[in-house]
Amino acid sequence: MKNSSRPYRKFLPQQKKIEELEKTSSRFKRIYSEYELMSDELWNLESSDSTESIPDDFINAIKLQTNYLEDEIEDWLIQDNAEKK
Repeated sequence: MKNSSRPYRKFLPQQKKIEELEKTSSRFKRIYSEYELMSDELWNLESSDSTESIPDDFINAIKLQTNYLEDEIEDWLIQDNAEKK
């Protein structure tokens, strides 16, 4: 579920392209959906006031996966731009 109070700012300028890609590619849609989930989870973990300690390794693994997904999304957007030129 998208959190409307915290949009995915990194890709906000490309939102229209992302919506087009989600309609035309189930693989892209799955990748972007996973990215949204991971970004939300990371944001929740980093902004939690919980007294429970979350292992740094766990947070680092989520950051790594989120970065990987960002790179893949950027590749899709670059490829989509190149195909339209």
